Amino acid sequence: MSIFRRKSIASLQAEAASETGLKRALGPMSLTLLGIGAIIGTGIFVLTGTVAAQNAGPAVVLSFVLAGTASIFAALCYSEFAALVPIAGSAYTYGYATLGELFAWIIGWDLVLEYALSATTVAIGWSGYMVSFLNHVGIHIPATLSAAAGTQVTMADGSTVTALFNLPAVLIVVAVTALLVKGIKESATVNDVIVIIKVAVVLMFIAFAWKGIHPENWHPFIPANTGDREHFGPSGIIAGAGIVFFAYIGFDAVSTAAQEAKNPQRDMPIGILASLLICTVLYIIVSAIATGVVPYAQLDVPNPIAKVAEMAGLGWMTRVIELGAIAGLSSVILVQLLGQSRVFYSMAKDGLLPPIVNRLHPKFKTPWITQILLGVLVAIPAGFLSVREAASLVSIGTLLAFVIVCAAVLLLRKREPTLHRPFKTPLVWFTAPAGILFCLYLMYFLPLRTWIRLVVWLAIGLVIYFGYGKSHSKLAAADK
Repeated sequence: MSIFRRKSIASLQAEAASETGLKRALGPMSLTLLGIGAIIGTGIFVLTGTVAAQNAGPAVVLSFVLAGTASIFAALCYSEFAALVPIAGSAYTYGYATLGELFAWIIGWDLVLEYALSATTVAIGWSGYMVSFLNHVGIHIPATLSAAAGTQVTMADGSTVTALFNLPAVLIVVAVTALLVKGIKESATVNDVIVIIKVAVVLMFIAFAWKGIHPENWHPFIPANTGDREHFGPSGIIAGAGIVFFAYIGFDAVSTAAQEAKNPQRDMPIGILASLLICTVLYIIVSAIATGVVPYAQLDVPNPIAKVAEMAGLGWMTRVIELGAIAGLSSVILVQLLGQSRVFYSMAKDGLLPPIVNRLHPKFKTPWITQILLGVLVAIPAGFLSVREAASLVSIGTLLAFVIVCAAVLLLRKREPTLHRPFKTPLVWFTAPAGILFCLYLMYFLPLRTWIRLVVWLAIGLVIYFGYGKSHSKLAAADK
């Protein structure tokens, strides 16, 4: 059937070798820092607190372990594809080569949800830290303009006001979009500097805050379930893992930069796996310290890590952490918006989206029209959604993409077993099925409303595919 037509691996490799549009400027260090830039952000600076307070208690550590395990299985599968087919489209391209055009479209449309709402979520977290930092230096943004629409904000005098719009979240998206339009080299350089700063801040936090741990705060380690599947107990740990899974999605953004890597066959697996392993260790340590210093019920605040530093007696460091979070979250937004535009770029090159989407700027060599459009689409929900609503929706979209990538690796191993693979997923007949099962299990524990939103989003995507993409596909033209 035409909707299951596939692109051959050979044609994709030829396309990667002949690509002259995007600039190849990224080495293994920049790719690793790109991954760390995307991974260390809202997960560590925001979701650690909200998941501990609402889902897992001190056992949020186990939520991070579960989510990290699922991510490692998926990352190994991603690494095989990223080295084999170094194309900017990430999971979209992998699906096109193995499962066919319809599945490729579903993955690509799913990645739109993942990257765009991921940037939205992080922008909301960025706003919380920025507002807190500005308050401490005497600059006060009105509460009505610093939170999701409808949020009840408690003022210093105990009164409450209803927020209308999250202005700082919108402004950071606009600033990052402008940088990405300017160029990949400039964006990568800024990201490298920011990542070094935020990793240094996280390491400083670990080095000093552990002294404020009160072991009694870890008891009970797994609070009793309240009767709601999502709230505490073993099921709360798994539900929390589904939410904090959002914190790990940065590693797949590395694969979207494949056509801007100097030596993608060697460097892509390094960037993906190194960034994921480094961040997993940091997440586990930070979440353990946070729940040891502050009772978990008190961590549901916009800036939990800064609060932990304050409770640990590190008043001098609270501002440093806020600055580190502000810088760190900025780099996450940068990488997510970069990844999204590159997926759109690949989809447009295949004819599934209008050609204007992959038009490069004559001077900067960036897909500037797409980048600006995405900036607008990300900025609008950033002004109105809460961080938890956005994160749950991103997690389910990401988990679905990971399931498909793990399945695609198995299918290609069966279909083309002799294909030269610069990187091979170890123990693939265990690793890939384990990745599929872990991701499906975490998806099952996400709220029903998140599933409904995913189904609605995919339905909209199918309408666009059958209304435009199917008839304009370059593979369809080749078949005529």
